[in-house]
Amino acid sequence: MSGRLLSVEEYRALGETDRGFTELVEGRVVPSPGAGRRHNMAACRLAGQLERQLPRDLAFALGTDLDLQLAPHGEPGFSRRPDLLVFDRAAVARAGDLIRADEVAVVIEIVSPGSRRTDYRVKHDEYADAGIPHYWIVDLGEPVSLADCRGYMDAAAVTGTFATDVPFPVKLDLDALLS
Repeated sequence: MSGRLLSVEEYRALGETDRGFTELVEGRVVPSPGAGRRHNMAACRLAGQLERQLPRDLAFALGTDLDLQLAPHGEPGFSRRPDLLVFDRAAVARAGDLIRADEVAVVIEIVSPGSRRTDYRVKHDEYADAGIPHYWIVDLGEPVSLADCRGYMDAAAVTGTFATDVPFPVKLDLDALLS
């Protein structure tokens, strides 16, 4: 591919690669490090806990592209693929389109050894810039923890059980993500 910067629409037209997945950062296609079995199992277990507790107007998706809407249409853009997304169920009706930042209630990233700085710093700021109200960072280190980031404000990481009423009532058993 040439050094030309891509819009979200042009990036989307590239389709999937055969060597893992990519993301779009300021118009540049960036490969994402492989997550591994432990990470993927934790993501599935977390999705299962979420699914049982989501209000009817919300849906979730694993590993789905997200248009951060940080650039005007047609300009070099940003598309991330968080581990989990909780979003407005009405977005499901737009099959084939990217989920947009303005439809998202929560973005969840599970930290991998190769993504620690990106998850804690880079994506943190991008999600806040995009106006995503909640960004949960799940760290699988001992003990498993979850940091609830609301815009640029971060709560202290929680271990054991994470419980909140916003943006919806949920109680997550963090220790169960690895057992």
